[in-house]
Amino acid sequence: MQRRILVSALFSLTSLGFAGLTHAQTPAPLRVLAHSSFDLPKALLAQFEKDAGVKLQIVKAGDAGEMTNKLILTKAAPIADVVFGIDNTLLARAQAEGVVEAYGGPAAQRAAAVAMDGGVVPVDYGYVNLNIDKAWFAKSGLALPASLDDLAKPAYAKLLVVENPATSSPGQAFLFATIAGLGEEGAFGWWEKMRANGVKVVKGWTEAYYTEFSRNGGTRPIVVSYASSPAAEVFYSKEKITESPTANLFLKGGVFRQVEGVALVKGGNPAAREAAGKFIEFLRSAPVQQALQTTMWMFPAEAGAARVEVMKAHAVEPAAFDNPTPADIAAKGKGWLQRWTKTVLK
Repeated sequence: MQRRILVSALFSLTSLGFAGLTHAQTPAPLRVLAHSSFDLPKALLAQFEKDAGVKLQIVKAGDAGEMTNKLILTKAAPIADVVFGIDNTLLARAQAEGVVEAYGGPAAQRAAAVAMDGGVVPVDYGYVNLNIDKAWFAKSGLALPASLDDLAKPAYAKLLVVENPATSSPGQAFLFATIAGLGEEGAFGWWEKMRANGVKVVKGWTEAYYTEFSRNGGTRPIVVSYASSPAAEVFYSKEKITESPTANLFLKGGVFRQVEGVALVKGGNPAAREAAGKFIEFLRSAPVQQALQTTMWMFPAEAGAARVEVMKAHAVEPAAFDNPTPADIAAKGKGWLQRWTKTVLK
């Protein structure tokens, strides 16, 4: 691969003496593009740098969708060698744009709890679904909704806050779940009813969960969040509570399984390719698969990976979920977003 680089390096060694040797032995940095939620302990990242003999340059590029857009816009001169956080809502687009390259190392060959295609290696997975404020429902005496249709009834008016699917990854996932679970026409009919019933739309998850959700001082006791959110509530209480104040609500058409992966960036620096492969293996290693459960609040993709106690106790996986096919997401996703905007916001 690009043998002229090797020839150039040999020329530098013979022509520049010791100075050339010093330069040649300086490894190329490994450029990692990730979404803003990428979070691993500094000690783990430092150990990787030591073991791999490479310096990490981690660039966080906003939401997963924004990150993928940046990868596509810079494909003529790639800004990264490896990318983490492309999920199953974005994979088909990334592949169609030719910005990722298949990886075939050990991590790609081992059994995984979830799958991705095209040589993208799954790292973690989770579920986007409804969360409820248990205290609010206990105080109000209102029964929990048993279906999405219930949420469109007058009794549940102005109780739900959702993220805009055009600006939020969980918002997009929830929209896709409604389409897969209710059918396209049924889903948009439901969204039209929800607009009339006072659904609140905000830009992203942070605003939805920490501003509008009644658990955190808002007025909405139902929020689009994650199956791991109840576990996070317990974890961040620092043992002040042993039972989560929130609970998952798994309704037909209201659960999406999100899978996140890591991939080589097509056209990345050839000198960093070996380190990029090591980083992919690192993300599927036992220490990382354990750590990500309480830093990124996702389930580990490595088959048989141990669950940390707080996830085992408070992060229940749903029995079923509703995902459109990757082909439908690639072909229809943009149109679905446009239709949702017209239905709910205009």
